Amino acid sequence: MRFRYTIFYVESVPASLAFFENAFGIERGYLHESEDYGELLTGDTKLAFSSIELMKSLGKQARSGDPHKPVCEIALETDDVASALERALEAGATLVEPVKEMPWGQTIAYVHDANGILVELCTPVAQP
Repeated sequence: MRFRYTIFYVESVPASLAFFENAFGIERGYLHESEDYGELLTGDTKLAFSSIELMKSLGKQARSGDPHKPVCEIALETDDVASALERALEAGATLVEPVKEMPWGQTIAYVHDANGILVELCTPVAQP
């Protein structure tokens, strides 16, 4: 078995894809003609979005998350967290936590995307 994709339920799939393209420079991989499902090119494991309306039509009780009580986060690795944070904020992300150095040698920052999804911007974890 292998981990294939994570799907976030959102109000607008095209807007979510566009936000990630603009804020983080991640390329769009696929958008269904219905605009109810789309994926970003993130390597072997896809980051995907599905409309809340599509999920409800399939009998799922889908809803958006509460940005003040996140149950998960998306971690995007970069060598330059400060520049990535600046780009994300210019694209409309909301600052959650500014750039800071962690005791284990990693640099991190947090933002909310346009849907309120928590996104960590981080350098690779330093190996001992």
